[in-house]
Amino acid sequence: MTAAIYARVSTEDQNCGLQLTELRGYIERSGWQPTEYVETASGKAGGKRPVLDRLLQDARLKKFDVVLVWKLDRFGRSLQHLIENVQTLDSAGIRFIVPSQNIDTDTKSPMGKFLMHIFGAFAEFERDLIVERVRAGVAEAQRQGKHCGRPKRVFRRDEAARLRATGLSWRAMEMEMGIPQATLRLALQNVQKVPRRAR
Repeated sequence: MTAAIYARVSTEDQNCGLQLTELRGYIERSGWQPTEYVETASGKAGGKRPVLDRLLQDARLKKFDVVLVWKLDRFGRSLQHLIENVQTLDSAGIRFIVPSQNIDTDTKSPMGKFLMHIFGAFAEFERDLIVERVRAGVAEAQRQGKHCGRPKRVFRRDEAARLRATGLSWRAMEMEMGIPQATLRLALQNVQKVPRRAR
């Protein structure tokens, strides 16, 4: 088996030596073939991590069988990012191990399956929270009279109605006015629904 080590410095620890020593020892004891991804340029929270991105890309190409990190917080900028990364590995059939925290997503073991279920539940919970926040934000904006979504197209509805009344096709109107057919149809449909007194 080929095992990928991912090590990253942090603001507290600018040396990957301890991480690498422990992970190399684990791989050697397991009899695996090591390959290393060492992130030294990113110590800031939320900073870019090109080495991690490369590891995940290589994971999709199945260049290794297992990924080892020293601690969970080394493998993601946030809980959501961590879970996404672990799920990326899992979808590629790659095992994820954190020896110092007794974490192993080996799907052959009941504990590994249980752990992936927990990660999945956290990911779903996070998605639901985001959706809920977005809906609440949109509702509040609409309550304040703000427009949500794509900006409305500004064009002469009366001109569109006039062109349609002359027998022009929707395609010809689109070319003439530079407005998509679907937008023209919807606009004229809404105009027809408005009572004459309100126009």
